[in-house]
Amino acid sequence: MDFHFLLKGAIELHCHSYPSIFPRKQTDWELIEDVKKANMSGVVLKAHEASTVDRATLIRLKEPGLHVYGGLVLNQFTGGLSPQAVDAAIRQGAKIIWMPTISANQHCCHFGQKKTRFFNSDRPLGNEGDGLTILDESKQLKQEVHEILTLIGEADITLATGHLSTEEVVILIDAAKEHHIEKILIQHADLGIAPVPINIQKQLAKKGAIIEKCYLACSEDFKDLSLAQMAESIREIGAESCVLVTDYGQDHNIPPIEALSHFVEEMLEAGITSREIETMIVHNPRKLLGIKDEVRNNAGTAYYVY
Repeated sequence: MDFHFLLKGAIELHCHSYPSIFPRKQTDWELIEDVKKANMSGVVLKAHEASTVDRATLIRLKEPGLHVYGGLVLNQFTGGLSPQAVDAAIRQGAKIIWMPTISANQHCCHFGQKKTRFFNSDRPLGNEGDGLTILDESKQLKQEVHEILTLIGEADITLATGHLSTEEVVILIDAAKEHHIEKILIQHADLGIAPVPINIQKQLAKKGAIIEKCYLACSEDFKDLSLAQMAESIREIGAESCVLVTDYGQDHNIPPIEALSHFVEEMLEAGITSREIETMIVHNPRKLLGIKDEVRNNAGTAYYVY
């Protein structure tokens, strides 16, 4: 399989693999083989239903030259908005803490259901009520969320917004800055499940957040915007405040690294420069993951990046 040369040194921050209770395209090891073939630097493993920290740790033991990391999504079946669960994940080596995704109230409302179901089954997964929200009845951030933000800030890892509503995202990011969190990732801001308007994306970028530009939003599954519109949104926000991700791994889609290659090629065709691509798939992911190491660009020049 041929991968675009511009994936060299890249890190994919948002994709899914197996083991999982959901149907996935590849195992962790098949994903890692594609990462290596593409001369990428690494990947972040994400799972809605479990911590991925231990999986990533085992992979790094076998592939010490790769930056393979995991984290915890705060869904109901992983502990919910639990400071204790976050603390344990951080002690294990989590690099990202994701706010609720398929347990989020926003997610449940979008799909018009109070139960999150398997992608290939009618059996409910186990969400309760209307899903999780980070706000209390007074629209203030819940105390346990403040405790979680304190832990993230002290560990200097990344806070990701998951499938929260725009209202929740705005309140969360303001609180995150108060808790001295420097690494903030606004997840698939263009995806229809939990969209963030472009004017809000720009405001969040000005506050130091990094905005995920997600290939899945342009896919046949969602069709939330065209590739041309995706490129225009990057120009509006600025590549220095964006990362390219796929959110792929679903069994019916092409593998994540192949998808990332297509995404890069299509953004180049839409007028995004190779330097901007490098910023979004090499430099910004390293900043979010706290990585500083030597990288050689496609001209062979060595430099150090975060």
